[in-house]
Amino acid sequence: MIIQGGMGVGVSSWRLANAIASAGQLGVVSGTANAVTHARQLAIGDPGGHHTRALDHFPFPDIAKRVYDRHFDTAKFEDGQARFRGLPSPTLKPGRSLTELTVVANFVEVFLAKAKHLGTVGVNYLEKIQLPTLASIYGAMLAGVDYVLMGAGVPARIPAILDRLARNERVTMPVTVTGAERGDQYEIVFDPEEFAAGADLPTVKRPKFLAIVSSATMATYLSRVASGGPDGFVVEMRTAGGHNAPPRGRMTIDEAGEPVYGPRDEIELEPIAELGLPFWLAGGFGNHAGLQRALAAGASGIQVGTAFAFCQESGLDPEIRATTIRSILGGEAKVRTDALASPTGYPFKVLELSTTLSEQKPYADRPRLCDLGYLREPYKRDDGRVGYRCAAEPVDDYLNKGGELSEVEGRRCLCNALVANIGLGQQRGDGYAEVPMLTAGDDIGIIRNFMRDGNESYSAQDVLDVLLGNSPSALD
Repeated sequence: MIIQGGMGVGVSSWRLANAIASAGQLGVVSGTANAVTHARQLAIGDPGGHHTRALDHFPFPDIAKRVYDRHFDTAKFEDGQARFRGLPSPTLKPGRSLTELTVVANFVEVFLAKAKHLGTVGVNYLEKIQLPTLASIYGAMLAGVDYVLMGAGVPARIPAILDRLARNERVTMPVTVTGAERGDQYEIVFDPEEFAAGADLPTVKRPKFLAIVSSATMATYLSRVASGGPDGFVVEMRTAGGHNAPPRGRMTIDEAGEPVYGPRDEIELEPIAELGLPFWLAGGFGNHAGLQRALAAGASGIQVGTAFAFCQESGLDPEIRATTIRSILGGEAKVRTDALASPTGYPFKVLELSTTLSEQKPYADRPRLCDLGYLREPYKRDDGRVGYRCAAEPVDDYLNKGGELSEVEGRRCLCNALVANIGLGQQRGDGYAEVPMLTAGDDIGIIRNFMRDGNESYSAQDVLDVLLGNSPSALD
């Protein structure tokens, strides 16, 4: 009945997904920028040896060894003063080393999430981040992932891709390129046989696919795709954390900088229920009463993110987690839907905290740059080739690539900020350290329900106990 949300870059860690799956619910790891987080975990010496342990089970030992040898380092990161080595940004045609790292990193997260229990594990991807998608999914499938979840776009081709990858077949996926003309075709390609480079291909099971939608129209469309539809839906309300669907029609911004939603944005659940597929409700359902409301509406259960984001097993840096919880308990934390923060153009829920990139001074103090590149926009250059730009990169660079000045104001570098959330932020050569930026749902205050006896921390099991009605806080 409970799906743990696939949050952020590494917030939905393997530890969190493992805890939820061990308790009989659906644990979900984040699939966003796993290549970066895996490389950086190895760079700091792989504390606990967990990534190294998972690499020992990767079905292509030569590839696992190359990834380990490229990135493992114990000498440079004492006292957190060393700079992480740069990685190539995703492109339409990534180099072999980035593809290997991407596949391996997704394998590692899922393998560790599935270890030592018989529960169910999923992985969450953003359709908006298209370029690493195929390699990422294959890596998760090599580890036996049970569910793939995807939103932030129209993931119509994913079911057919899962079918082909389960047969170890070559797959392609069209990529959106700004400025493309009729007849232009751009796609990413992944071929398991080419990746294996002559090694025997393992048997790969086909995971189920849950599409994350925010309208009955989208759910209906996806269910009718000729090449195959989803196995179910997560129906996400605009109160959920992370990226939200934009308002239908022309976006209007209020005085606080938040998008204005209207009656057209309310989600009709009856047409979704009539499709005959299981669905889970997300956004504002993080208590036992929310679960009961969802079940009464015909849902199979709920997806919960915010409550799990701040529990002990989440990937959040412990100091950031503790500071955030204190601010929430003190009534100081506020969540806003920022229409400009994300370079994707999607509204993004921002938790306002004085020391994070959510605030104007840290934002103004940060040198604009784009060195991770997961939210870059492919565009057609004047010479016909594909270039890449990000509205959060240096303004002149963005304009020189044909970007519009109106697109740069207020854009935050989510890639670096979200990696900093989990304690793996870059320490730059000029002394600047990347600043975190947190996201949460509108119901951030619910975390008070999970703490007992004056504690300022709680576990994933504490959350499950409340959600399932096994705790005195269940009625709060």
